[in-house]
Amino acid sequence: MERLFWIGLGGAAGTLARYGLSTWCIQRFGAGFPYGTLAVNVLGSFLLGVIMQVAASTELLSPTLRLSLSTGVMGGFTTYSSFNYETLRLFEDRAWMGVMNLVVTVAGCLIAGVLGMGVVRRIVAS
Repeated sequence: MERLFWIGLGGAAGTLARYGLSTWCIQRFGAGFPYGTLAVNVLGSFLLGVIMQVAASTELLSPTLRLSLSTGVMGGFTTYSSFNYETLRLFEDRAWMGVMNLVVTVAGCLIAGVLGMGVVRRIVAS
């Protein structure tokens, strides 16, 4: 039951962080392209890579903390359902922007995940 509490609290924190970053992106870059969703998905992929690599290669994270950060915080922070909806809307309005969002998000998230894991591997190795 304690794990559920920490996962739920992490999810709330991740949701608030997603809202804050998305709002900032709209204010900074405008609402013509889903920059906020792209930013949270790429950043979330990087951070999840960091969290999981730290958990796999060190003993810094207890199982409860790992779950709280990965399932809770990152689960609340990343926005696949928003990405899906916004990409479908872009396909309806401007297909090229839908393709761009799909390619940039998928490639960006994969690259960010690899970078996050690489950063931790480098730190742990030194």
